[in-house]
Amino acid sequence: MAKPRASEGSPALPQPVAIPLTRAAIFLVVKVKPGTGNRSKIRSFCSDFAGLVRSVGFRELEGSLSCVVGFGSESWDGLFGQPRPMELHKFHEIRAGERHAVSTPGDMLFHIRAQRMDLCFELATRIMARLGPAISPVDEVHGFRFFDSRDLIGFVDGTENPKAQEALDVTLIANEDPAFTAGSYVIVQKYLHDLAGWNMLSTETQEHIVGRTKLTDVELDDSVKPTYAHNALTKIVDDGREIKILRDNMPFGHAGQGEFGTYFIGYSRSPRTIEQMLQNMFVGKPPGNYDRLLDFSRAVTGNLFFVPSATFLESVQAD
Repeated sequence: MAKPRASEGSPALPQPVAIPLTRAAIFLVVKVKPGTGNRSKIRSFCSDFAGLVRSVGFRELEGSLSCVVGFGSESWDGLFGQPRPMELHKFHEIRAGERHAVSTPGDMLFHIRAQRMDLCFELATRIMARLGPAISPVDEVHGFRFFDSRDLIGFVDGTENPKAQEALDVTLIANEDPAFTAGSYVIVQKYLHDLAGWNMLSTETQEHIVGRTKLTDVELDDSVKPTYAHNALTKIVDDGREIKILRDNMPFGHAGQGEFGTYFIGYSRSPRTIEQMLQNMFVGKPPGNYDRLLDFSRAVTGNLFFVPSATFLESVQAD
């Protein structure tokens, strides 16, 4: 049966960026190996990608399996040529004192989400088998939803996420880049936490660092919230209007190794919003007034990817 394609001139269909939160996720970052044969293999994969996700997800319809694929700046031209997404570039490294937002290798991101980890794992396995020698893995993180959507530091994560139409408005490109409507930008960072040090702090100190109450998840009043609070520094206002992003962060860890962390993933119609958040966090606003969470959390990866529309992927032809 032929694959359905969007009609000529019809609106582009986005990838499943703005979807409800799930219980499990796999974040898979890979490098593309050089060579025309590898380029052809990846281009062929793009057009078949949606069908691959459907074939796994159909085995458990209530599992809500989805996958978003994004491409890095250094791989875009070789895979797709021109035109190029207007704001696609390599992740900007930030250094400020002992704080370091690192920029690490990565040509493709697969953000796999489902209500069950077995579905995520099955799809990740099939993706790797399909792409085979055309890619090499860089990083793979298995995330889980921790109790009532809390991070491992004990606070609810993602409370202020936009929903419904607002989520689409803040994540999907419109007329600002007509060649890539319904696309999105995504920034990912893997953070490792010093939980022993964090847990030595009083609950009140932790709440001032995060900017919310720990038990009830209520935002602190501005009269008591420090200007260095995480949610104060990550609130971006332009011309009197707050510019939001869509987060789908996940905790991860290896109890036997004593490794605990958060995988930050933020979608936005422009990477500048998240880049300003990171600048405020690492450098400070004003400089020196940095995010005190960074005294206990260390970024060990950093990537920026462009997420083309599902219509774009479906139209890609193998060489």
